[in-house]
Amino acid sequence: MKRDRIYSLPHERVGSFAFDEQVVEVFPDMIARSVPGYASILAMIQQLAPRFAQAKTNVYDLGCSLGAATLLIQPRVPQDCVIHAVDNSPAMVARLQAKLQAKLQDSEPQSAMAPVHVHQADVCGFPMTNASFVVLNWTLQFIPKDQRASLLTAVADAIVPGGALLVSEKICFDDAGQQSLLNDLHHDFKRANGYSDLEIAQKRTALEDRLIPETMQTHVDRLYAAGFDCVAPWFQCFNFASILAVKAESAA
Repeated sequence: MKRDRIYSLPHERVGSFAFDEQVVEVFPDMIARSVPGYASILAMIQQLAPRFAQAKTNVYDLGCSLGAATLLIQPRVPQDCVIHAVDNSPAMVARLQAKLQAKLQDSEPQSAMAPVHVHQADVCGFPMTNASFVVLNWTLQFIPKDQRASLLTAVADAIVPGGALLVSEKICFDDAGQQSLLNDLHHDFKRANGYSDLEIAQKRTALEDRLIPETMQTHVDRLYAAGFDCVAPWFQCFNFASILAVKAESAA
């Protein structure tokens, strides 16, 4: 795993963060060292997939990046599911397609799993139907605020009864003291993982007009408004959180 050193030297001008080839090369290291609880959330996705994924339905990983969630889901869902991994970054999509092709060549004939279809597309306009499990892992925060409600409504409309959406996000807080404290604790987390103050500052500048967090209550209210019947925040570490939103089973 290549070490993230993108912001280790002073940049004359720090541009907006982009999921380009440079980021793709170091992305596994970058996210593991930057997102508290990342491994725990992936482990929960792996656990939740067989609970909610239903036979002959679609599973969507929206904003899939290099497919960490997709690859954990694939062996855990019915073989007649179809997994759709969607990302708008050409570099991410190309790398994921290469990973899946290598995995296919290395697999034994008897180890058939649900197929994965990789799509380079904007998740806001991507058609979804007959979905039983959907993942939005640190994706919504990069989507303009005025498009978030319509995306979640589209997801809710596509999910069959008994299906679920898992949303993981960086969140913010109405209380200024709480916001300051949890920001500081997150920066301490990054320092403990080897990032310098320069790297932290330059990455923050690169993300400030790209990653727009919202409060937990905003997420919960919007998920209910989108049409989910049960919305359960299940994880928080500093200013990173994950929420499970479920559609009710059909009445007997």
